[in-house]
Amino acid sequence: MPLEIYKRGSVYWVKGRVEYNGRPITGPYRKSTRATNEAGARDWIREETEFQIRKHVVGEEHALRFVDAVEIYPASPTTAKKLLLILDEIGDLPIGAITGALLKSLGPKLKPQASSDTWWREIVTPAGAVINYAHEFKGTPLIRVKPYDKFERIAQDQRRQKSSRIERVPATREWIEAFCTEADPYNAALVRFMFETAARIDQAVSIEPEHLYPETCQVLLKAQKGHEEGLITVSPEMMAELVALKPKRPKNRKTGKILSLRVFGYGSPTGYNNRWKTICKCAWIPYLSAHPAGRHGFYTELVVRQGVDPVTAAKAGRWSDPNLPMRIYAHAETDEPEIRARFRTKNVQAERAKQFNKLKSKKENENE
Repeated sequence: MPLEIYKRGSVYWVKGRVEYNGRPITGPYRKSTRATNEAGARDWIREETEFQIRKHVVGEEHALRFVDAVEIYPASPTTAKKLLLILDEIGDLPIGAITGALLKSLGPKLKPQASSDTWWREIVTPAGAVINYAHEFKGTPLIRVKPYDKFERIAQDQRRQKSSRIERVPATREWIEAFCTEADPYNAALVRFMFETAARIDQAVSIEPEHLYPETCQVLLKAQKGHEEGLITVSPEMMAELVALKPKRPKNRKTGKILSLRVFGYGSPTGYNNRWKTICKCAWIPYLSAHPAGRHGFYTELVVRQGVDPVTAAKAGRWSDPNLPMRIYAHAETDEPEIRARFRTKNVQAERAKQFNKLKSKKENENE
């Protein structure tokens, strides 16, 4: 019997089998379509029938389309928004027909004015995650995509006449002090906290009064970027500064909802931007966002300026791989003329040593 719908409560269910050329090609169905109207239930039957026929004719590996894989993928709202754009291009393609080169080619087509980093982050990464999730649960082919190389990145930057990788400038102690001189207590404490702990801005603004433990000088940070929630230790001076702040209830600018008490008074990781720009302007210092002021400043201060070994600094900043911060967060602060001067100094010293040895040998010969 072909698939038929019937109603159970407010939801339509389906029973029967999928048939192809008058012959059943599946086992018996008795499952919900999750549709609350007849049109939705019949759409479910049509899509399921098409899938099972493709599976019967070409095999499951080629039957599952990208759109089918998206339906079973547990996407967040942000990822789902990115996938909608991709679905318009490759939604009907079988998973087995999608290659890394195909995914990379979508970048110039879908976002011609974006950088190659954006292509990777907003197109290749979410699409690859969907395909590999289907591999895990449906046995479809796994996909590995070679990242865009520097030549592809440079070529795209030239086409759009804009650099995609601007060198970040880490905060210095002098910058921090100048900032805090003009800042209100909340923003002064915020920038000092991130500079001292390498906390991310979202972690910092999410701190609530109950996350502070003054007796042990510890602060509870939320989980982020693959790291679990955990306690970090701060200096007694930092803890005293945090405890002295009167917590505020920020408002969600999109919904108008009043949020829980926050130590720094911000309700989102972008709320500080305009205020910091004003502070930097008043202090006559260049504007730095939270990331270079915090994580970049923290690692450069420890490793480059104070000579702390990279492994210790990485652990203190909660980086699991010491190579990552060395590659991204450590910024050299010796200029090129100074480096050249060191070579010249060594040559002069070597010449003087050579002259001294000649004089010494001459005196020894005269004494003999």
